[in-house]
Amino acid sequence: MKLLIVDDSMIIRNRIARVLEDPRMSHIRVVGMAPNGVDAIELFKMHKPKLVTMDITMPEMDGVECTEQMVRLNPDCNILVVSALSDKATALKALIKGARGFIYKPFSDEQLINAFVELTNS
Repeated sequence: MKLLIVDDSMIIRNRIARVLEDPRMSHIRVVGMAPNGVDAIELFKMHKPKLVTMDITMPEMDGVECTEQMVRLNPDCNILVVSALSDKATALKALIKGARGFIYKPFSDEQLINAFVELTNS
């Protein structure tokens, strides 16, 4: 299963990619990483991932708008919002736009793995 990682922090992008080295995640491979929503849409069109991790607060295009555009392009994509915002309204907005899950930063490796397992088994 192809994964696109979208986050303005290179540290978070690399951390998510590193979590995928867990043997339970062997069915997921990273096909791209984007620092903002504009780049993410281009990579999404190019690689057609089934799974996306999405930050909310990013330059150029935020995660809520990016989620909406990705779902419009492929309603079957599974978007997991990974955000430092503890704002429940923003989380709800992303879910209304089509995200299928939400975890807060900072997250543990186990929380991220569990979120991936839940999304890929649904």
